Amino acid sequence: MSSTAHGTTPYYFVPQPSRHPVMASIGLFFVILGAGQWINGEEWGMYSLMFGMVWWLTVLFQWFSEAIQESESGQYGYKVDLSYRWSMTWFIFSEVMFFGAFFSALWWARMHSLPALGSLENALIWPDFKAVWPTLAAGATASPAGIVEPFQAMTPFWLPTVNTALLLTSGVTLTIAHHALQLGERSKTIKFMWMTVLLGVIFLFVQGYEYAHAWSDMNLKLSSGVYGSTFYMLTGFHGFHVFVGMLMLLFVTLRLQKGHFTAEKHFGFEGAAWYWHFVDVVWLGLYILVYWL
Repeated sequence: MSSTAHGTTPYYFVPQPSRHPVMASIGLFFVILGAGQWINGEEWGMYSLMFGMVWWLTVLFQWFSEAIQESESGQYGYKVDLSYRWSMTWFIFSEVMFFGAFFSALWWARMHSLPALGSLENALIWPDFKAVWPTLAAGATASPAGIVEPFQAMTPFWLPTVNTALLLTSGVTLTIAHHALQLGERSKTIKFMWMTVLLGVIFLFVQGYEYAHAWSDMNLKLSSGVYGSTFYMLTGFHGFHVFVGMLMLLFVTLRLQKGHFTAEKHFGFEGAAWYWHFVDVVWLGLYILVYWL
């Protein structure tokens, strides 16, 4: 039921029908449409992307505000807390499958497709083709058919290594903030949360600089064969998840400053922390498989 006669926490809170899921989907539609058109040379795609992002963020702000108001008014009891925990667990599991698909594509390209293209049959068609992954041999990045421009492969030095240090440090500061909240040390929690948010922002700026350097100086683009497409798909989607996680942590920090959350009840904090640690783990996989191997 959604309310009680005496104003106590209901057994289970049933929210009213909401417009937010549909409105958020509209914003994401324009984001994906704009991004797809922009990278294919359509100038209007940039404006569609920006419009979609503003729309989507506005909907999220309204949606989060309503959920926070419901929580702070005492509508969320044990059952809702449990449902949130299960929901976040399944959401992160779906993200594991999402990135697992892209890691599998990278593995399949390297371990199966590339050796097959270097077989004797294909050697008769493309005698100059080298069945070597671009990170393992210099000069093996050009297309024998001339459809892929020569490019340089990414290395772990130094921007990816700097970003690894940033994310690992952010995981430590977030853990310190969580323990401080459990001990009731709100000021310490807020300080380390702001540090975590700042580290996330710096990570995004470093990755943006890395992309600009790769695109303009190394000629590494989405059109740079399977290496370029898997590189940008994996690192790009991870960067988007860092952005979303940073927003989560930012909202949590602002709520902490308003006095929200207690040492006993703070799943909003914990859910964002789960997500951020997941982002950290994915980056470690990227750092090793994409940049080092």
